[in-house]
Amino acid sequence: MADAVTLHGYHFSVYMRAARMALALKGVPYTEHEVNPFDEAGRAGLMALNPFGRVPVLQHGAFTLYETAAITGYIDRAFDGPPLMPAEAKAAARAAQVIGIVDAYAYVPLVRQVFSHGVFRPAEGHQGSAEVVAEGLRVAPRALGALEAIAAEGLVLCGGLGRAECHLVPMVDAFCRHEAGAELLEGFAALSAWWAGVRDAPVVKASDPRLG
Repeated sequence: MADAVTLHGYHFSVYMRAARMALALKGVPYTEHEVNPFDEAGRAGLMALNPFGRVPVLQHGAFTLYETAAITGYIDRAFDGPPLMPAEAKAAARAAQVIGIVDAYAYVPLVRQVFSHGVFRPAEGHQGSAEVVAEGLRVAPRALGALEAIAAEGLVLCGGLGRAECHLVPMVDAFCRHEAGAELLEGFAALSAWWAGVRDAPVVKASDPRLG
């Protein structure tokens, strides 16, 4: 019998969604265990799996893994199914670059600032900060511009779904749930065309956390 796969995480986390998308693309059956890292009890339990208290965490049998890029990379290598990274060296390098840009430069302005304060907090009945949203909108074009150049090049972000898209889709989707975010994205032609081509894909729709 194959080792069971369990994904621990917070349903609304963009990183949790990235891992869910990777599992779906590989056709891996798994159990999802909801953990709220913002709740004291949830965070305490999470610390037993990840010393940094972040989601998601993947368990495959006795093997436990945290950090989303490590998780999506493991999913791609550990299970049968279509490869999630391009075979050609330059395209694979670009895919890895997208993952790095998303994590290091896009997450804060797109998600922590614009989405969290402009969409998520109000939806949860909490006050968001207009100043934080404005700062996110000010900073976001730098990351979006870098991704625009990669999409325009055509090696990745050109229609298919793989690891790079698993990491980028949740953040672009979250950003576009704010009207000003959606309007800002329209100024990046190649990235907008990519998003228009993938946003209705079955894996994307099925992983939608449906908030905002």
